[in-house]
Amino acid sequence: MDSTPGIQHSALFSIVIPNWNGARFLPACLDALARQTYPGLEVLVVDNASSDGSQDLVRVRYPQVKLIELPENRGFTGACNAGIRAAAGEFIALLNNDTEADAGWAAAAVDVFRRRAEVGIVASKMLLFDQRDHIHTAGDYFTLDGRAGNRGVWQKDEGQFDREEYVFSACGGSSVYRRAMLDQIGLLDDDFFFSLEDIDLAWRAQLTGWRCLYTPRAIVYHHLSATGGGVTASYYDGRNLIFVLVKNYPAALWRIYGRRVVWSQARLAWEALRAWRGAAARARLRGMLAGIAGIPRMWRKRRAIQRMRTVSMADLERILSAPGVQ
Repeated sequence: MDSTPGIQHSALFSIVIPNWNGARFLPACLDALARQTYPGLEVLVVDNASSDGSQDLVRVRYPQVKLIELPENRGFTGACNAGIRAAAGEFIALLNNDTEADAGWAAAAVDVFRRRAEVGIVASKMLLFDQRDHIHTAGDYFTLDGRAGNRGVWQKDEGQFDREEYVFSACGGSSVYRRAMLDQIGLLDDDFFFSLEDIDLAWRAQLTGWRCLYTPRAIVYHHLSATGGGVTASYYDGRNLIFVLVKNYPAALWRIYGRRVVWSQARLAWEALRAWRGAAARARLRGMLAGIAGIPRMWRKRRAIQRMRTVSMADLERILSAPGVQ
């Protein structure tokens, strides 16, 4: 019997795959989804105006997949939001096009939602595609001094993340969301375009009392930065972390930890300056400057987000002070 009322064994599980010129990766991704043990799947590929034939590949080889063709590149957030709006599932997963999901991935995620009514986000165990005994992420964290990161990144998988744990966020490349939560807190922020949009959404979830659970049984293999990353990622990392802090970090915590947050950002800026000859370092610094310029726009969003908060500051401090062990 399901422990969460209303969840049926065959509840529809929608998988949204944003794609931009990823034709070389899509067959492995879609073939893996065809092998899923969970019976109720809906797969949507949202194409960001690719020029590599991705659209024809999906239409011809995967007619069972719903193809959404956007007229321009709307980034990760724009593609995912278009897919979420078109999806019919009670649970909605975002999956990178350069991944291969284990056959039991969807079933493991649905099982968490059945057992845990408080869980709005499920974090997968992401392993490196070419080094399958090494970890990309076992759920993501956010710290009191304003840093975001992947738990266990680059570590050899030796069983250290083989238990279910509450974490701050799920990596957007293999995250699963309860639709009821998204209906309450909203979708990804399109102003982010790419990078840290998953952390931003998780902040809204955490502020409103939803939890994120990492389960080691939901396994996904990932080609790192195969269809994104590099200099572009550095720019958005720098900009969007400032967006996250301005929108979501509560005033009570700013009063206590604000100096640590500012120092953390200053250290990142100094590291970029020291590495100025590197293109990625310069891009991160440009992103940070763009983040500062975007503060007024994010501040307007902040007001609505902070009004949504239902959890106590003590609970937030606990979540942020022990990344990965909550």
